[in-house]
Amino acid sequence: MAEKMLTYKGKPLVRQGDTIYYGNSEEKYIVKIQINSSKDVGGIKVAEKVTVQLILSDQELKMKDRIVKSSDKVGLYAAMDIGSIWLERALKG
Repeated sequence: MAEKMLTYKGKPLVRQGDTIYYGNSEEKYIVKIQINSSKDVGGIKVAEKVTVQLILSDQELKMKDRIVKSSDKVGLYAAMDIGSIWLERALKG
């Protein structure tokens, strides 16, 4: 049985430690979200300060050369919101 991948607005979400990648790595752009700090809310670890980046998916480039846009946000929701907008616009353009 194949595993079902977690998605947001129809695009894959992959978590690696405190980093979340959003988008299809076969497309030109993806979003990288780095959780910089978190807090405990009712016994659940919740992301507090995060950095969201629109990056080129080209693995041949150095990471600093792949960054197209970057912003610091408070909370995962705000990061996912702006990240999905950036990704949608970049893939259309």
